[in-house]
Amino acid sequence: MPDRGGGPTGPRIRVGRPSRRVRTLLMTLGVLAVLAMVFVMFAGFWTDWLWYRSVNYSSVFTTTLWTKIGLFLVFGLLMAASVGVNIWLAHRLRPPLSAMSTEQQNLDRYRMGIAPYKKWILLGLTAIVGLIAGASAAGQWRTWLMWVNGVAFDKKDPQFGLDVSFFAFDLPWYRFLLGFGFATVVLSLIAAALTHYLYGGLRVTSPGGRATAAATGHLSVLLGIFVSLKAIAYWLDRYGLAVKSSDFKATDNWTGLRYVDANAYLPAKTILFFIAAICAVLFFATLWRRTWQLPVIGFGLMVLSAVLIGGLYPAIVQKFQVQPNEQAKEAPYVEKNLKATTEAYGISDINVTDYPGKSNTTDKAKLRQDADKAASMRMIDPNVVSPTFQQLQQMRNYYAFPANLDVDRYKGPDGKEQDTVIGLRELDLNGIPKNNWINDHFRYTHGYGVVAAKGTEATPGGSPVFTESDLPSKGTLGDYEQRIYYGEKTTQYSIVGGPQSEIDYSDDKGEKTTRYKGDSGVNLSNPLNRAAYAVAFGEPQILYSGAIGDGSRILYNRVPKERVEAVAPWLTIDGDAYPAVVDGRIQWIVDAYTTTNGYPYASRTTLGDTTADSLTERNNQRAVVAQQNQVNYIRNSVKATVDAYSGEVKLYQWDTQDPVLKTWMKAFPDTVQPKSEISPLLMDHLRYPQDLFKVQRELLTRYHVGDADAFLSGSEVWQVPDDPTNRSGKAVPPYYLSMRMPDQKDQAFSLTTTFTPNGRDNLSAFMSVNAEAGTSDYGKISILKMPSAETIDGPKQVQSKFNSDTAIAEKIRLLRGGDSEVEYGNLLTVPLDGGLLYAEPVYVRGGGLKYPLMRRVLVTYDGKTAFEPTLEKALNVVFGAEKASPPEKPETNEPQPPGETPPEPPGSADPTVQEALEEAQRAFDDGQQAMKDNDWKAYGEAQTKLKDALKRAEEAQQKADEGADGKPAGKPDEEPSGESSDKPAEKPARGA
Repeated sequence: MPDRGGGPTGPRIRVGRPSRRVRTLLMTLGVLAVLAMVFVMFAGFWTDWLWYRSVNYSSVFTTTLWTKIGLFLVFGLLMAASVGVNIWLAHRLRPPLSAMSTEQQNLDRYRMGIAPYKKWILLGLTAIVGLIAGASAAGQWRTWLMWVNGVAFDKKDPQFGLDVSFFAFDLPWYRFLLGFGFATVVLSLIAAALTHYLYGGLRVTSPGGRATAAATGHLSVLLGIFVSLKAIAYWLDRYGLAVKSSDFKATDNWTGLRYVDANAYLPAKTILFFIAAICAVLFFATLWRRTWQLPVIGFGLMVLSAVLIGGLYPAIVQKFQVQPNEQAKEAPYVEKNLKATTEAYGISDINVTDYPGKSNTTDKAKLRQDADKAASMRMIDPNVVSPTFQQLQQMRNYYAFPANLDVDRYKGPDGKEQDTVIGLRELDLNGIPKNNWINDHFRYTHGYGVVAAKGTEATPGGSPVFTESDLPSKGTLGDYEQRIYYGEKTTQYSIVGGPQSEIDYSDDKGEKTTRYKGDSGVNLSNPLNRAAYAVAFGEPQILYSGAIGDGSRILYNRVPKERVEAVAPWLTIDGDAYPAVVDGRIQWIVDAYTTTNGYPYASRTTLGDTTADSLTERNNQRAVVAQQNQVNYIRNSVKATVDAYSGEVKLYQWDTQDPVLKTWMKAFPDTVQPKSEISPLLMDHLRYPQDLFKVQRELLTRYHVGDADAFLSGSEVWQVPDDPTNRSGKAVPPYYLSMRMPDQKDQAFSLTTTFTPNGRDNLSAFMSVNAEAGTSDYGKISILKMPSAETIDGPKQVQSKFNSDTAIAEKIRLLRGGDSEVEYGNLLTVPLDGGLLYAEPVYVRGGGLKYPLMRRVLVTYDGKTAFEPTLEKALNVVFGAEKASPPEKPETNEPQPPGETPPEPPGSADPTVQEALEEAQRAFDDGQQAMKDNDWKAYGEAQTKLKDALKRAEEAQQKADEGADGKPAGKPDEEPSGESSDKPAEKPARGA
């Protein structure tokens, strides 16, 4: 044993190998560490497999997995083999070693050092490059599946006469292969050159030849392959011109060939292809000539040609041929772009009509009656009233509504469809009495019930008129499964169905409990499953908790949009999933799109930017979930549903002609159901999706023109106006409402927006799409184009005039009495008898009750403005005529519609109102405290006091409103409030 320390007579310290026990311990720890790492990786794989199996989409998991594995192995092995063979070949072609120079003597030390490890070094290097290449190739699984399953578009591109599928499905795969080939050759070339240098085949400072004949031949072949690939790249670049984006006419998303591309770049790429092919032959010829002279000359010629032919010549053409006569030169190519872009975005068949923007009708009574027929004005803004739903219908602290509610259609008591604002009472863990693992994941597991309100009216106090409310919810929707296990706010996992009971809700009789009876989620009775989820979720209690037993199932991935995206990772998901009660179940309806970035001549759009508006600025949950952000083709090809109780996901083929969807259906068979499987009840709730509409309206700001000259001049460019009721500077969102376009006889559920001239605020056009699925006109886009010679007020100007009106400003000041806040709702625009009717609800967050109530309505038409407590009164004032009264009905003692909530006036400067509101606030606070204490008797008493106080406040507020108009209660107005008309109009009696 070696000695350490001390002299000849000093102590000796024996240093030896660790004892067997230590070695065994270290080996055991090492094995356990490796096994732990393997199990962590296995847990992720296993839980993914279990989840896909639980939703009956295991074929998506297996197809994706095997595709990734196949690509990883094939391309990883190709890369490893290519680099390894070239290193082996360079080593085999090494010259006999003779250290005749200082350079070779220095290298000799490295050669001797790596000699014992040559095989391991070779295996290590090839394994590393193979793993990197395989991982990169696995990420191309979508490209591979689209190439191998591609379906023809049956449309030819205008330049090459090839089917669009070549550019959408084939060209991306060829480009990947080309890029992989370049990477393989470059790495092989570097590895071979280093090996030749290390073993003397290449010399830098040694006298004599710089390379042996063997090294010259080997490297020449690799360079020849590289140049051959460059020739192929030049050839593919020709087709790439059809999908190339460039800056053109103030847009950076122009796609397709222009004059300089077709007449300079295209022939240049063809010439460069032949030059590169010749250069490649010269490199291969060095196998026989053993000289670099000709290949170097050829390579230099190729580089020079690329600069002159590929760069300088197109610049000369652009400067001296295109710019002096751009309009004539570019017009044919603009026509191709216009045609392809409108086809790719589904806007080729739009109805553009001229619209005067001002009414010539003098019959005020007719205008008043037409106003009621023109639209069902939605005065309950779903993007404002969520706090109102929260305060009036939350019922329990552990329930909450989403920040933005949704608009749908439901039949009222009279059997007619009406626009309805709807939201689900979802679980909110922040409101449970005590947060712990059992409460968060076992006891509080789901929301409960739908809350819905009429979209067109409010109570006299400004609260929504609920058609479905209370807990459990009851009203016009009938019987349905009210438990909500899957929703927009349900982001945590829950473990259900086991020995631990779940809380439905609480009332004055105590807690109502339940146990999940669905088959959703993954069964945890298997110890392996429990261990895998304990690792995957980082929660060891899942492994040993006694709260998990027979029948326990774990629910996760519960947000509807994320759930659809997971089972169909090839789809782009609309930002707004919305709930509907369909056949006794709550179904989340999710619109999904197929997209591509390879439609020739179609200009590109960036989905994240195009679909952004003032709503997504405030609520990023409304953002589109895009697999591919830059696209130039989009279709709403799939309608998906997610059952709020069972979590079942169904995909329905909506666009039966879409070749991209057909391609994915070939790749993932039996995942998308045919359109015929959509039930009539579900069809009643399907609608035109918002994000698609936003993409189309953005494209139509430029592509509404019908000819190249108008496009090139840029004189008719529009823009989407900023939201006039929001200071974010973001675009106004489109609005759903039932309305009638001038060419329609009846109202149709529609999605609408407005356009203004570029850089100006007056109105250019009004756009609407029939959003009512199942009708013959579904998806029909209509644009009403305003005369360019006249100035028609746009939304921002209407809002500005409203804010600057002194009479209205005084009423706003009164509404802000105390600590109240005024909030503006959606500014709706509706065509009416040649003019445009604007209507906007005005909300007030009053006193201590910080939730918005609709207190006033702004209506503007042909320069006349009214600001009244109800829409009906405002329309009467604007048109100077009253609505025709319906036949009188005999008085009955029928109860009010279920769920009707007593009106709640906001804060006011009136002391009587303030006193009543203060009492209401105390009752509200008492009720909240009783809820926290689980004292439901006290909670019921507090609710009764709250309603009584609010009723008194409403009566006082109505008197204050009459006083604010400057007239005694019950007397008609002498002049319409806030009206700009020169003639006075008689104010209708209250309640007309």
